[in-house]
Amino acid sequence: MDGQSSIAATLAQVGSRLRRVRTRRGVTLSALAEATGISKSTLSRLEAGQRRPSLELLLPIAQAHGVPLDELVGAPEVGDPRIRCRPRVRNGRTVIPLTTQPGPLQAWKSIIPAEQNRPDPCTHEGYEWMYVLSGRVRLIVAGHDLVMGPGEAAEFDTRLPHWFGPAGESAVEVLNLFGRQGERMHMRARPRAQEEASP
Repeated sequence: MDGQSSIAATLAQVGSRLRRVRTRRGVTLSALAEATGISKSTLSRLEAGQRRPSLELLLPIAQAHGVPLDELVGAPEVGDPRIRCRPRVRNGRTVIPLTTQPGPLQAWKSIIPAEQNRPDPCTHEGYEWMYVLSGRVRLIVAGHDLVMGPGEAAEFDTRLPHWFGPAGESAVEVLNLFGRQGERMHMRARPRAQEEASP
C-alpha cells in the first residue's frame, strides 16, 4: 500500500473511531456538540464517514474526550518507539520495557547500579538472551562464572540458577530478550572450544 492509499484508509476509519470513543465514554451527540461547539449534524456526519475529518474538527473532539489526537485518527506510531516506554525500578534495577504487546518473547533494557554486584542466583521457566551495551557484566549460570564487555552476548536456560550484575565499580546497561515458555532465539553461537574441535 502506497502512502496516499494508506492515508485514505486511515481517514476512512476515523468515523468509526469517533463513534467508538464517544460511546465508550457514554457521551451523547448532543453533549459532545455542546462541549465542542460543533453542530450535532456535523458530528453525526463525521461518525458516518460522510464528512471529511479535519484538524479544526478533530482537535476540539479530542480535547472534549481528554484523549490524544492519535487515538481518534489511529495514526501509526512514528520515530523510535522506546521514547514511549516508561522506566520501572525493580529490585533496585531500572527496567525499560521495549515491547508493549503481550507475546512469547519480551524485550527490555536494564540499567543496573554498581551496588547491585552481589550474586543472588534464581531459577524460573524460560530462556533468556542478553547483550551488553555498556560496562562490564558478571554472568553466573549454573557452574559458569564469566565477565562480559560491551558488544558481547549470552543466552541461557533460566531454569538453571543464574544471576548477572556489575563486575566492576560502575553501573552496567544490558538488553534482554526473554521467552517465558522457553522459546530460543534463532541465532546461536557454539562455545569457542567446540568450534576449535570442529573439522
